[in-house]
Amino acid sequence: MTSAVEAASAAVPALGAEAPDFELANQYGEPVTLSSFRGQNVALVFYPFAFSGICTGELCEIRDNLATFEDSNAVVLAVSVDSKFSLRAYAAQEGYSFDLLADFWPHGAVASAYGVFDDVSGMAKRATFIIDADGRIRYSVVNPRGQARDFAEYRAALADLKQA
Repeated sequence: MTSAVEAASAAVPALGAEAPDFELANQYGEPVTLSSFRGQNVALVFYPFAFSGICTGELCEIRDNLATFEDSNAVVLAVSVDSKFSLRAYAAQEGYSFDLLADFWPHGAVASAYGVFDDVSGMAKRATFIIDADGRIRYSVVNPRGQARDFAEYRAALADLKQA
């Protein structure tokens, strides 16, 4: 493992830690702040790029199973380094009803705050953080490049929130 990768891995917030707050524009240019969802669970889903194969497959799976999140009082916030303009076209093309957030400028600042920005390729890593209603990270996963996330893990993490 390179030292840059080790440093990024070390910066991933620990389970139980308070999730770093942020404000990003969604696909419509509207500001979205993580802290505005206190009292509600959040699935914070970082993905490399709009319109790419694995990312589209993962977000379509979320779209097609949105009730899983809603049943756990969870909103989905999907974050990439794309601009709000490309995210709007992407959401329209794929029928995403959840917020796609533009971590465009400063480039990858929110992904960096979560320890999942890849400085070499200039993109967010494929990572998910399930944040509880108190703003604490209850689940996280960072997948290797080119490997899709397992949707069953979302179901398990969300079920754990319902039992808490």
